[in-house]
Amino acid sequence: MRHKRFLSALLPILLFSAIGFLVMGYHPGAEDDGIYLTAVKADLNPALFPHDAAFFQLQMNTSVFDTWMARFVQFTGIPVAWSELLWQALSIILILWACWSIVCQLFEEATARWAGLAMVAAMFTLPVAGTALFIVDQYLHPRALATALVLLGASRIMAGKRWQAIPLAIIGFVLHPLMGILGISFCCALTLTTYEPLYVQLRALRTRLVPREVEATPVLALIPFGWVFGPVSPTWLEALNSRHSFRVYQWEWYEWLGAIAPLMLFWIVTSVARKRGETKLANFAMAIFVYGAFQLAVAMIILAPMSPIGLSTLEPMRFLHLIYVFMALVGGAYLGRYVLKARPWRWALFLLLANGGMLLAQRQLFPGSKHLELPSMQTANPWLQTFDWIQHNTPKDAYFALDPRYMEAPGEDFHSFRALAERSQLADAVKDTSVVTKVPELGPAWKQQVEAQEGWTHFQIADFERLKTEFGVNWVVVSYPQPVGLACDWHNGSLAVCRIP
Repeated sequence: MRHKRFLSALLPILLFSAIGFLVMGYHPGAEDDGIYLTAVKADLNPALFPHDAAFFQLQMNTSVFDTWMARFVQFTGIPVAWSELLWQALSIILILWACWSIVCQLFEEATARWAGLAMVAAMFTLPVAGTALFIVDQYLHPRALATALVLLGASRIMAGKRWQAIPLAIIGFVLHPLMGILGISFCCALTLTTYEPLYVQLRALRTRLVPREVEATPVLALIPFGWVFGPVSPTWLEALNSRHSFRVYQWEWYEWLGAIAPLMLFWIVTSVARKRGETKLANFAMAIFVYGAFQLAVAMIILAPMSPIGLSTLEPMRFLHLIYVFMALVGGAYLGRYVLKARPWRWALFLLLANGGMLLAQRQLFPGSKHLELPSMQTANPWLQTFDWIQHNTPKDAYFALDPRYMEAPGEDFHSFRALAERSQLADAVKDTSVVTKVPELGPAWKQQVEAQEGWTHFQIADFERLKTEFGVNWVVVSYPQPVGLACDWHNGSLAVCRIP
């Protein structure tokens, strides 16, 4: 019977996965993928990035994601671009499959179950309070795979098969340590709330919850991240201060609302569900509340002004990511139970508004790029055209310089030069800043390179020659028409690729 139920749900799960993918879009090489995709390509071809590998490899020391992806590409023979797309699709399917497994244990009504799943699929790119996260990113991120494994582990705990959650949590941890630790923390809270009656848990909260939870909090991330208690250099402090999500005591009121309101909502769900005799839903909501309240307290301590500033790099407020997944799932289920019911026109309006609104937001987020940047697809984006030409027409050991804030240029849409052009570059002032927060020893080199590129828009031939003398840079990407004296091999209407004489 279980197999029959799964097979009957498989097609709708695949359908909602496809809808979610189409709504969120696909943008490989953007944002954090500038680190992950670059690391995968470096593993596949060690000849790449001879000048700047430290700006992505050192951060990847705490994860096996890049090595695992590279081995997958080598074993299957599937090109890296198609492999990334394949695993992005599988991540989405696994997340929705896990959500389906959870919601089926919480709600009896089919309308509630499907509405919960539809809401999660529509809200993949919902911003998570002030954490600079989406529920699922628009490119392959190890967080998505780790999230799927955590959710599957939670569904196993709810089904009374707690030991099956252990290997899932371990794999999630090695793929994305922070997500894995937070997932273990939630699974501990869920185990407590499903193991015995709630009133017994609350009575024993002091003696049972604190010791077991402390072992699974982000503090454990201190083990693989040794820089946390290191001396704070000026460059590291500058990088840390550039990240608003690290400074929780400076969040705006609406960011705090996004952090606290979900906890209050799950407290209400606990009370309402218990009155209705829905014990499993009440316990699940209580687990979310306990997990969230505990992690919020830990975050407030870690990020307090008197705490070592290096602790902020653990990003403890990212515990909200899981809560937002559950908020979409349970909120959608309640919408299906009390509003949508079995009314086709209500379902049509719900799907149109939820998916249409999120699609519109994504088009505004990536206005200069195609919504689906699929492998082998031609692009009209001048930046991506430039990166593609460089990848196919310049030496692998070429060392490039370009505007240190190029990611913020109109139409660039935060695509990574390293990930897409596959060439070394001088440090940038946007994405490499976040790398320095995790690898403070890169701070002096990052600062020196960024300062050497100040005033980029006014650079003349003497400035480019200075970069070549100081760092060994021999190629540049500049606005077209290029400054006098540069020999350019290629250009489009906006950009030129030039050698430094």
